[in-house]
Amino acid sequence: MSTRTGPQRYPGSSRASWYQDDHPGDAMEVNVVVLHTTEGRTLPGYDGGSSAPNLTAVPDLAARKLKWYQHFDIETSSRALVNKRGGVETNTLNVCQVELVGTCDPKTHAKWQTSGQSHIYWPDAPDWALQGVARFLAWMHEEHGVALSGPKQWPAYPTSYGSGGQRMTGAQWTGFKGVCGHMHVPENVHGDPGAIDFARILKYAKADLDVDDDTPDKPDKPTPAKPAVPAYPGRKFFRDGAVGEPVLQLGKQLVKRGFGDHYKVGPSRSWGEADRLNVRDFQKSRRELRGDADGMPGPLTWRLLFS
Repeated sequence: MSTRTGPQRYPGSSRASWYQDDHPGDAMEVNVVVLHTTEGRTLPGYDGGSSAPNLTAVPDLAARKLKWYQHFDIETSSRALVNKRGGVETNTLNVCQVELVGTCDPKTHAKWQTSGQSHIYWPDAPDWALQGVARFLAWMHEEHGVALSGPKQWPAYPTSYGSGGQRMTGAQWTGFKGVCGHMHVPENVHGDPGAIDFARILKYAKADLDVDDDTPDKPDKPTPAKPAVPAYPGRKFFRDGAVGEPVLQLGKQLVKRGFGDHYKVGPSRSWGEADRLNVRDFQKSRRELRGDADGMPGPLTWRLLFS
């Protein structure tokens, strides 16, 4: 049974197409994200939710950003993969699924382009779209521990369709942790998202979190040491009236960083409304938190505040 310790809603996502109430899923401990492409230009109806993923990213081409729709909780199984009876588990194993509106098929791309239908061709997606996907993966890494790694082979569609060399065996799938495409999942034949620039997405995600991207740098250039970030103490300290040294530690750091305006006297060991408001002000100041300014110091807020 899942302990469901991380947040279940992606910050800023819409629930206008919420399907979990009509199609309840299984609780999972998610450690995999599967990327799909919808092969359409608008938010799908997913047959009323019977074939929906956990989330859909819809490009707003004018605003140059992705609009996110959430259909199921992060750690509730969704329904966008083939899951054969008696085979390996796919939808219900440990997987959060994401559909990217657009196409990975060069023929579809050419047809839409010729007819003047605006869209994203994901193998040649603009940076802002890749960065939108990367921010989601960074959040999944920070909040749910999904590894920022995945298969090396992301072949172009239609080579990726069927049982090509990129598709995992049942054993490989069961042991996999990280990010992959629909084309990597066993028991499935779909080839999406094709030759998406996975390496660049990972690079952006790691940059968003300020973690090493395993890319060799010039060896002779020394890297200055970063200050140590104290271990995140857990959410139990940040409830009304909760008392503990981490509350005081957080308060002192907020004051040090210039976000102590709501303290009348100063920070204390007891969590309260002034702490929440000061944390909210700090969250609003950081683009990495993507507007998730609820005053709750989660792991990412904690790391950014102390780094």
